[in-house]
Amino acid sequence: MTKVASILFAGALMASAAPQTFTGVITDTMCGKDHAMMKVSPDSKCVVECVKSGKNKYAFFDGKNVYVLSDQKTPEQFAGKKVTVTGTLYEKTKILKMDSIAAAGNSPAPAHQH
Repeated sequence: MTKVASILFAGALMASAAPQTFTGVITDTMCGKDHAMMKVSPDSKCVVECVKSGKNKYAFFDGKNVYVLSDQKTPEQFAGKKVTVTGTLYEKTKILKMDSIAAAGNSPAPAHQH
């Protein structure tokens, strides 16, 4: 019975890590959903400047939560814009492993592979 439980548990873990599609905005880990405190506009400029400071990372805001993106190169071209990301979300670590990204409504571009 233990072997069956182990197999079911392993299957559940793999299923929870399946790629999904998310729609939200490319932001940075410092500002998150609101760039007003930085007084840099537009938002896209704020995002790029915050990341280039070296202290912050590109992130994805889904309307509720901010997730760090696994790819830190490709998102620059989408800074401050609404996008669709296909990838795997790891809730515990708050990391979204990107497989592809596209401006919302456009065809996806593959994420940069390391």
